[in-house]
Amino acid sequence: MARRRQNDMRPLHAEERQVLERITQARSERVDRVGRAVVLLAVAGGHSYSQAAQQAGWHSHGGVGALVRRFNASGLAALTIAAGRGRRPTYLLAARQHIVAVAQQAPDRQADQTATWSLSTLKRRLRREGFTRIGATTIRRVLQDAGSSYQRTRTWCPTGTALRKRKTGVVQVVDPRTEEKKV
Repeated sequence: MARRRQNDMRPLHAEERQVLERITQARSERVDRVGRAVVLLAVAGGHSYSQAAQQAGWHSHGGVGALVRRFNASGLAALTIAAGRGRRPTYLLAARQHIVAVAQQAPDRQADQTATWSLSTLKRRLRREGFTRIGATTIRRVLQDAGSSYQRTRTWCPTGTALRKRKTGVVQVVDPRTEEKKV
């Protein structure tokens, strides 16, 4: 005898159905989102949880119920990865702010033996300051998250800012549309 479903899926709105169908047909969409969309469309079409899991290529129907519950509660937001998944950040906010602060200050030519920061020189400096296991990839990610970008000169500069020479002297100009241009 089959188990009765504990939570049935609410009816799909027309817009939600269109979005789910578009996601299932998109070639550039993430595979996990496509799988979730396939499951939701199958359950909405009257298939059992096991059949929906099979259509999406999932090995068991256990996750289908959880996905349906999330969909009923939050709608299409259930297609994204649920909170709490993935690796926890190694460096907390204070440490990340310290990394950005070090990158924004000019290097000490004697101690750091450089005039401009590169990932390897930043790594050496941060390791001297107590980040014994930090790597260049972590530094790059922290700086990118903070809004800096790697320049052709192999230095790090804040994205959307530039130093301009004016009659009154050198001023820093900030582009207010930086975030729009990143996307």
